Order: sequence, then structure tokens, then C-alpha cells
Amino acid sequence: MTYIQRSLGEGEQIVIIARFHWLYMLRAWLALIAPLAVLAGVLIYADEMVREGLAIFAAALVVVGIIAFLTMAIRKWTTEIGITSHRLVRKTGFISLKTEEVALPNIEGVKVSQSLLGRIFGYGTLKIEGTGDDSVDIPNIDDPVGFRRAIETAKGLAAKERA
Repeated sequence: MTYIQRSLGEGEQIVIIARFHWLYMLRAWLALIAPLAVLAGVLIYADEMVREGLAIFAAALVVVGIIAFLTMAIRKWTTEIGITSHRLVRKTGFISLKTEEVALPNIEGVKVSQSLLGRIFGYGTLKIEGTGDDSVDIPNIDDPVGFRRAIETAKGLAAKERA
């Protein structure tokens, strides 16, 4: 059971759960695979005089690649972002826990940012601004326009319930 499911209040329902875009994990895998390919190339094709030095450099790249992969993968595995019928929830962390929540009536604006590749492949960043200083940034989200639409739909449903 996810954090969002466990934190639902009486009568509260999940409207949508956001997902990281597949290109996010592709970048993580490339950070792991590219240095391994460089190391293999060095071990196979490098001249014996420079092989040892290049192998040490490539091995250092592999270590950096493993750290980058694990950092990105753990971030994806331990992040939950969702809209319920009452609030927006962003939870990060596994051992330590950090949540950001904004009640739907307090959401004043949603900004969508997409690069050219983001527009082509359907990913982007959302900045949800609430009353006062509240704001929640959601990077690398799949279908940011659809998630924004879900926020507006949920806000409309919450307003009808209050009326």
C-alpha cells in the first residue's frame, strides 16, 4: 500500500497518480551502461602502454555511473505524486520521509514547463503554487498537461462538494 493510499481521509479518493517519464529512467540506464561500454572498449582495444591508465579512468567513470544510476532510480522508486479529491500530495524518501501537500482550494496556479524534447516526447515540469508561500515542484513528469487537467478537474469536484 502506498503512502498516498495510507494517508487518505474519510471520503477522500485518489484522482490520479503521476508517473516519471520513461526518458528519466533511460537517462539513468545510460549513465550506467555508457561507462561500462567505455571500460570494455578500453580493455579490448587500448594499446598495452596506455591500457592501465585508461582502465583506471574508465573504472572511475563506472563508479560515477553506478552512483548516478542509483541516485536516479532510488528517487523514482521512493517518490509518489498524486491528486486526491481533497489535496495534492508529493512524498519523497524511503528511510526518511518528506511530504508536501496543498489543499485543492489553496492551489492558485499551475505552471507547465516543457522543452522542445519535452513537447515531442510528452514530459515536463509542473510548478503548483498555493496560497502564501506554498509551492510544489514536480520535475520529469509524464503528461504534465494531463496532470494539470486532473488538478483542475479535482478542484472543480471539490468545489461542488463544498457547495
